[in-house]
Amino acid sequence: MPIKEAPVRRMAPGRTPKRDPKCRALQEIGALIVAGGRGPAVIAEIAGLVQRTCGYRWVGVYKINRHDFIIEAATNKMSSKAVESRRTIMVPDVKKEPCFLPNFWSTKSEIIVPIIDDEHDRVVGVINVESDKLDAFDKSDRDFLEGVARLIWRAFR
Repeated sequence: MPIKEAPVRRMAPGRTPKRDPKCRALQEIGALIVAGGRGPAVIAEIAGLVQRTCGYRWVGVYKINRHDFIIEAATNKMSSKAVESRRTIMVPDVKKEPCFLPNFWSTKSEIIVPIIDDEHDRVVGVINVESDKLDAFDKSDRDFLEGVARLIWRAFR
């Protein structure tokens, strides 16, 4: 059976391919970290970039300092679950979640992503994003925010 090759897509001369805004944001964050970006001001800049890129209503970045959450940019029990499980938690309807403590009473869904220090294999913080829409987050949001988390821990040092 012959192998069928996919057709080659060619761009018109002078045109450049469009890049996904989330991909561009991850590249910007990576460049900021590689350039030595550290501390609360850099983390706030990253949170703002994440918010603008995806149109999120609110983005908070929390740093764990001796088992306490410290607001770095922008504490809730859902964040504790993400830290303990070391997994992203997506809450499509916060009213159905008894552990939910809102930053805003109009919040209807939330995603919390643990920030893990790869060098020491420990959770050093969380990214918390809330929406005023039900079931606002999908796999694309999770993948993007987990990518941000893999980069941002370096700015905590």
